[in-house]
Amino acid sequence: MLLFHKKEERAEPKEESKEESAFVNALLGNDNLTREKALQIPSVYASVNKIGEIIGTIPIRLYKKEEKEGKQVVNEVKQDNRLYLLNEDTKDTMTGKQFWKAVIEDYFFGKGAYIYINKVGTKVASLHYVREEEVSTTEIMNPIWKDYKILVRGSMYEPYDFIKILRNTKDGAKGISMVEEQSTAFSIAYESMRYENNLVKKGGNKKGFLLSEKNLAQHALDKLKEAWERLYRNNEDNVVILNNGLKFQESSNTSVEMQLNENKESNSKEMSMLFNIPNAIIKGNATKEDNKNFIKYCIKPLTEIISNSLNRDLLTEKEKTEGYYFAFDLKEVSRGDVEERYKAYEIGIKSHFLQPDEVRKKEDLEPLGIDWIELGLDSVLYNPKTKEIYTPNTNAKENLGKTTLKGGENDED
Repeated sequence: MLLFHKKEERAEPKEESKEESAFVNALLGNDNLTREKALQIPSVYASVNKIGEIIGTIPIRLYKKEEKEGKQVVNEVKQDNRLYLLNEDTKDTMTGKQFWKAVIEDYFFGKGAYIYINKVGTKVASLHYVREEEVSTTEIMNPIWKDYKILVRGSMYEPYDFIKILRNTKDGAKGISMVEEQSTAFSIAYESMRYENNLVKKGGNKKGFLLSEKNLAQHALDKLKEAWERLYRNNEDNVVILNNGLKFQESSNTSVEMQLNENKESNSKEMSMLFNIPNAIIKGNATKEDNKNFIKYCIKPLTEIISNSLNRDLLTEKEKTEGYYFAFDLKEVSRGDVEERYKAYEIGIKSHFLQPDEVRKKEDLEPLGIDWIELGLDSVLYNPKTKEIYTPNTNAKENLGKTTLKGGENDED
């Protein structure tokens, strides 16, 4: 016996408009937001560009910790070719500043920044930035003894062949893109920008609908649609004439339209907040406190991450055990204005922990060869190298290393 079932009639799915589709995709996270789209957001581009510019201007120093007379001292190592590669010329096609801007962008919007170390023997001859999309990793699946290889267009390299600057990494091989981690926030800002762009393209004309007292023939509808489409173009001056029986009724503004400027301001603040940048820095009206917070909460943590990567991948194992390390010289970006610096120098000299020649060195001036330190009294000078005290009023000199107590004097200490 054959059973026949009645075919169920289903309504045809309603076709979504482009605006509705983009809105739904943004809500559901299906917009496939890329780094290129994220960088179209003005506040995002300004933030990354500002960070890259600042990082590219901060000099990187090489230091060595040593033990002298039971005390740990830090000496700067100036003669090292790696400093020239990091600060000036990588010996690749990019300058130092271009190099660091590309590194910062990959750090935030890719799986990390990868820099190939070209060595001739044990000497680093050049540094080569590699676009992160050209890099892939093969990992050994062991949660404890983690290991991986780096692949660039089919060629396999060891991890120590690259400087790796990774954001929020969990395996040391690749990081997490900010776009991937904060996809909702970026999508809202990007879709808001697209929405505003759509309004501009329509010339700011209000949305609405036409009311007709009688049915229109197809050719009349086609002509009306064509005229209406021309009206919403922003590159022409167009007029639509409504015949008798046709009326235009304006649709009410949506909440998004009414709050467009407020949303734009809010999105800009949220985007800059993701990068730990005061929004006033982007707008160009930053205060001294804004600049200090920018250095403290954005630049300084980032320089620590980069320095750790340089120390791990650019130093030899022997240098690591001998106390060598790379560090960014943040004094260059935290020096402040002239008056503020000079007041700080004055306090340092009066408090006896700075010498005039040390101040001149900080200001890139030639030292005068002044070794005297002024003690608390106006007429007493002390030379820390010779341990000699000189009193100009009496033209008397004493040496602390040779002075002995006179008979009858007691040493209270």
